[in-house]
Amino acid sequence: MKLGILFSGGKDSTYSAWLAKEYGYELTCLISIFSENPESYMFHTPSISCVKHQAKVMEIPLIIQKTKGEKEEELKDLEIAIEKAKQKYKIEGVVTGAIQSIYQSSRIQKICDKLNLECFNPLWQKNEEEYLEELIQNKFKVIIVGVFAYPLNESWLGREINKNFIEEIKKLNGKYKINLAGEGGEYETFVLNCPLFKKELKIINKSRGDHPKGRKISSTGENSWKMELEIE
Repeated sequence: MKLGILFSGGKDSTYSAWLAKEYGYELTCLISIFSENPESYMFHTPSISCVKHQAKVMEIPLIIQKTKGEKEEELKDLEIAIEKAKQKYKIEGVVTGAIQSIYQSSRIQKICDKLNLECFNPLWQKNEEEYLEELIQNKFKVIIVGVFAYPLNESWLGREINKNFIEEIKKLNGKYKINLAGEGGEYETFVLNCPLFKKELKIINKSRGDHPKGRKISSTGENSWKMELEIE
C-alpha cells in the first residue's frame, strides 16, 4: 500500500514513517504543512523549513503546503495537501505521528474518510517511556528545537534525546506533569539521523528564536523558546 507521511521533521512523524516501512508499506511521499502561526493547534513550527533536507536524505518526494495557521481553517490547507498527494502520487493512506491527541487524530481521520484514504497512527497510545527508549535503540538522533512549558527553558534547546534526557524528563513528569514525549506540546524535536536517512544531517548554525541573528523570542510568556536550525 502506498502511503503519504504527515511530516514535521520531528521524532513522532519520522518514527511513524519508519514503523510504517518496517510493517511493509511503501513510503510514497512526505506531506509538510508550513504554518505562519507559531501557536498552531495542529502543526509543528520550529525548524519546519529543514524538512527539505530530511526529504533529500530520505530520497522521498516532499509536498509543502503553506497555511496561515488559523484554527480549523488550517485543516482545509491540510486537506488540500493530502488531496495533492492522492492525485500526484496515488497514495492509498496517510501516516500520522499522533500518540494521544484526539484533537489531531480525529481531524485527520475525518479528512481521510472524506478522501477515501486509510489513516494509520503507529504510535497511538504507546507508552511514552518505552517510545523514547526505542528511539535510542533504533538509532534515531533527535534534538530539542522548541520548549513551551515550565520548567523547561532555553538551556534545553539543542539537547539530544538520550538516556540522561529520559531520566531528567521522568523527574519533571513526576513533579510538574510534563509529558515524557512532549505530547502536550511541552517540547518539539528535529531528527538529524535515523535508519530512513542515507546520511546524517549536520547543523551549520543554531539560531535561537525566529531571527537569523539569533534573537531569543518569548511567544507565550517566559517559558517559550525555539531554535531555527541551519543544515549543511
